[in-house]
Amino acid sequence: AARERWREVGSPVGPLRALLPPITLPGGDEARMGDVPALGQHTEALLRAVGMTDAEIAALRRDGVAA
Repeated sequence: AARERWREVGSPVGPLRALLPPITLPGGDEARMGDVPALGQHTEALLRAVGMTDAEIAALRRDGVAA
């Protein structure tokens, strides 16, 4: 706390305190502290990026493999 390394970030359950990475380079920008993603928030985009089809993604969700 004395080094002012704590930041508040958003999350699906409300604000959380998060510690900055251990190193900040002199003259550099402060580390980006984005919100914590919700479970499954990026799943579809990632699966599409690796070439999965709508049907394959739907099957993963149906079978409880992906959120």
